[in-house]
Amino acid sequence: MKITSIKRTIRNTKRFAEIVKVLSHFGFRQLVLDTGLHRFMGKSREEIDSPTNNTSHHLPRPVRVRMVLEELGPTFIKLGQILSTRPDLIPPEWAQELKQLQDNCSHIPFSEIYKVLTLEFPGRLDLLFSTIEEEPLAAASIAQVHSAVMVDGTNVVLKVLRPGARELLEEDMDLVEGLAQILEQYFSDLGYSPTAVAKEFSRELLKEINLVIEGQSTDRLRRYFEDDNNICFPQIFWPATTRNVLTMERVDGRLLSTLNPDELSSAERRRIVANGTDAVFKQCLSFGFFHADPHPGNIFILEDGKICFIDCGMIGQLDRKTTDQLINLVAGVIKGDVDRLCRVVLELTSVDPAVIESREFRLELRHITTQFQNTDLQHLNISGLLTDFFGMLQRYRIQCPGDLMLLTKALTTIEGVAEHFDPTFDVLAHVEPQIQAIVMDRHSMRAIKNRIYRVLTSSFELIEDLPKDLQRFLDHARHSRFTLNLELKRIEHLSESMDTSSRLMGIAMIIAALIVGSSILILADRISKDPGFIGTLGIVGLILAGINTAGFVISFLLPRKKK
Repeated sequence: MKITSIKRTIRNTKRFAEIVKVLSHFGFRQLVLDTGLHRFMGKSREEIDSPTNNTSHHLPRPVRVRMVLEELGPTFIKLGQILSTRPDLIPPEWAQELKQLQDNCSHIPFSEIYKVLTLEFPGRLDLLFSTIEEEPLAAASIAQVHSAVMVDGTNVVLKVLRPGARELLEEDMDLVEGLAQILEQYFSDLGYSPTAVAKEFSRELLKEINLVIEGQSTDRLRRYFEDDNNICFPQIFWPATTRNVLTMERVDGRLLSTLNPDELSSAERRRIVANGTDAVFKQCLSFGFFHADPHPGNIFILEDGKICFIDCGMIGQLDRKTTDQLINLVAGVIKGDVDRLCRVVLELTSVDPAVIESREFRLELRHITTQFQNTDLQHLNISGLLTDFFGMLQRYRIQCPGDLMLLTKALTTIEGVAEHFDPTFDVLAHVEPQIQAIVMDRHSMRAIKNRIYRVLTSSFELIEDLPKDLQRFLDHARHSRFTLNLELKRIEHLSESMDTSSRLMGIAMIIAALIVGSSILILADRISKDPGFIGTLGIVGLILAGINTAGFVISFLLPRKKK
């Protein structure tokens, strides 16, 4: 793949130089040299490859990668946090290390926050809020949170995007996409496209810095659970919400991360875990729209025992077909049905069918199923099952959709909460009725009738349109107006090969012409009665031909691509 206009993606040369410097500082000089990153800074190999006594070079590589991301700031921290949810892209030990990334930082002065508020609500800030607390409740790399009171006396919380955060993130995302192009050219055996991953990361980050999207997600989940006595989400106040400011109901309760399980009764611990488990599984299996980061820092315990989820910036979605395939995955593992599991892999990913038909792939699938054989649903470790399953796909370089990895993250997180507060709580036994109800609903007579109705409706529409389509086909045939559209995959490699071949032929012809012409000049000089200048010119031509031939041969011996 050619890198087109890579320098245009580097808007801030100083920032790019900082990235190269941090990589070199933490022991990734060879990566900088192999990919040619130092050339964009106008530096030589010697200037980059200088010795250092940095002790971090002796740390494991995943640890050094985490330290690099932390050093580079909020955009790269977010990139690491997203990669930590993708064990299909990176090894498990890397994902585990990247989970330690934190983006907490010192708060900025309230005067800067106040400037953002006045720009977002020009002339009506005092009409919306009676008071705004200057001391923040929390501060992160992208946004800062303040408590406030609206003019009608409602207690709310303001989540305000930091000044300049959006511009910095957008510039950094251009850098990330440019670096991904370089990685894709020099590291061709990753099994996935770094450019595609960078674009996915950009989409997720753009959602996170648009607080209207977070408000819409929170509002949608609140409506799903508005009749639930055990689960809730905060209300969003839309007149006081923009892209840069999110105003939501203040939750009066105890943050789950601040509670000590030993200080709670057995009934309280069990209720917390049961409500959290119900919330996550209902979102995933019933609604197909779920909070992807339900860790204790995002869950409040209210006075009546209700739990309230906050911070809905990271959201996952599952369609009906994907949910069905996940249920087929669990059923296939319990029954040891390798054929069903292969169909699940084929439906959920873009894998080459030849891979799943291979003997090695099917043997590894069977090995996974034997670990869960003769295990009923109550004692099945579903997060362990999904982790093993996606780990196997990663070994075969099979990339999974991002929402499936967010699902694994959500399930693993809520199981960790359950283990912390009540290790005896059986998560799967608790949600087994939900899973069975969903399976029964999928195969009930009503569901079958609905599927038959949809098939018949589509068939009748096809039959209805068939005469018009047939007439259109005959008209094109009568007037010889058929158009054949062909999509040639990887055509850029063919054009590159043809370009390289034409250049090589040109160089070879020039060398041959030098040799032939120089030989004729030398022969003419010897035949002539007054030898001199013509012979010297022929010798110079032969020397040039020899130099070009040597360079031509050396260019073939040198490695062309670093894998």
